Amino acid sequence: MQLKPGQRLSSAVCDAQVVVVRAPEGDVHVSCGGAPMVDAAAEAPAGCVLDASLGEGPLLGKRYVDDETGVELLCNRAGPGALTVDGRLLNVKGVKPLPSSD
Repeated sequence: MQLKPGQRLSSAVCDAQVVVVRAPEGDVHVSCGGAPMVDAAAEAPAGCVLDASLGEGPLLGKRYVDDETGVELLCNRAGPGALTVDGRLLNVKGVKPLPSSD
C-alpha cells in the first residue's frame, strides 16, 4: 500500500485507527492484529481474525515508528491489535528531552 501523510487507516479486526505522519517512498504492508489495515473510508474485509500473540495494541495519542522504512503513525483510536509494517512490530516513539532552563 502506498501511504501518504494525513491518510487515515482503520484496523479490519479491532477498533484501532491511525493517521500517517511520515510515509516512505515505496509500498509497505501495514497491519493491525495480523490483518491488513484499510483506508478509514473503506469497508473492512470480512473474515479477518485478531492475532493477539503479536503483542499489545496501540495507545491513544502515541506515535509508532519503524526505523527501517521511516513510517510514523499516530494512534487516534486505541485497540487490542498490535501494529506492524512489513511484518515488523512498530515501536513507540520516544519523547525528545527539553533543554534545561537554568
